[in-house]
Amino acid sequence: MAGRTDTKTRILDAAEKLFAERGFSETSLRLITSKAEVNLASVNYHFGSKKELIRAVLARYLDVFMPNASLQIGLCQQQNSPASLQQIFTSLVRPLLDLNQLREDGTTIFLQLLGRGYIESQGHLRWFITTHYTEHLQNFVKAVSDSAPHIPPEEMFWRLHFTLGTIVFTMASADALREIAAADFNEQIDIEGVLKRVIPYMASGVSVELLP
Repeated sequence: MAGRTDTKTRILDAAEKLFAERGFSETSLRLITSKAEVNLASVNYHFGSKKELIRAVLARYLDVFMPNASLQIGLCQQQNSPASLQQIFTSLVRPLLDLNQLREDGTTIFLQLLGRGYIESQGHLRWFITTHYTEHLQNFVKAVSDSAPHIPPEEMFWRLHFTLGTIVFTMASADALREIAAADFNEQIDIEGVLKRVIPYMASGVSVELLP
């Protein structure tokens, strides 16, 4: 049993790194098996298909992040009635940073994988996330909607999509941004600092009044 678990973990680790670097479409099962040093039969045995492997890679993060995020949003709402968008987004920083305890650079990898899912139109991933983490997603959307009741649901859909794109791009280029900040402005900033820098921008974008 230990051998099986080790093989499954090696496949997940290899797939995760390749998916984040190359994308889902450009990463073949052959490439994954080569990096994991396993045969194709092992992938089929543990996951059954590439789609199931993609979902399993995301699930390692989502199973940790989603409950923690819901908890922090709930605490934020209790402490701040009503909670502002900036407070809600800030409450997600710690659950995101905690992913670094799951995997080295887990925060960045998770957001890169999430971004890949949207960029590459992985419809099965959206189905997987919305069906397996329904309650947590509803808690988040409700908290955001309650904080910006003047934004109708169809507009909120677009704004949350733009918000996801902003955070994914920021984290994907975080190393370069930190180097520029250090070189041009003598500012030393870590990943937590980057996240806290982008939050006011996202909160303002989500809550801004509709154009006439």
